[in-house]
Amino acid sequence: MKRAVRALTAHRPRPLPSLVLVLTLVAGGFAAWTGQDWYRAAHDDRTAYAAQRDEALAAGEQAVQNLNTLDHRDLKQGLDLWESSTTGELHEQLSSGRAEFAEQVKEAKTVTTARVLSGAVTELDDRAGRARVLIALRVTVRASDGAKTDKDSRMLGELTRTGGRWKLSALGQAPVGGAPTG
Repeated sequence: MKRAVRALTAHRPRPLPSLVLVLTLVAGGFAAWTGQDWYRAAHDDRTAYAAQRDEALAAGEQAVQNLNTLDHRDLKQGLDLWESSTTGELHEQLSSGRAEFAEQVKEAKTVTTARVLSGAVTELDDRAGRARVLIALRVTVRASDGAKTDKDSRMLGELTRTGGRWKLSALGQAPVGGAPTG
């Protein structure tokens, strides 16, 4: 009888190794599931698109701010910044009218500063390297007599990606209220 009892107890599974095996399988399954989820997220086109949108918005806000900021005491640096922020036809217009514009600003002796209030990308064609932005900003103009005026405005800008960077290729006032756009 002792042999029969020993035979029955000898083949009984041990709970600890079974538990370890089950936990190992669960952990391995969880690791595979999260790894696959991470891989899908890392290779999702929407992530790259969102990054391009954010990059275009930041560049657009900075460029619009640059083009609305100018100090008569340091025209060269300000106008150089304008040119480095632009491309295409807008860049050509700024370059060709630079000397005449510099004279007007020197005569007026104004200091203009801009601060971006908000901005949004309204269109983005990542493959073509084109984007449109809407930027709200506050422009402060200080005259030579010390008078200061603030003006809030909304600007529509077009951006073109050149050399891996977004640059402003067109800029204009956004229509306000029910004003016709055409």
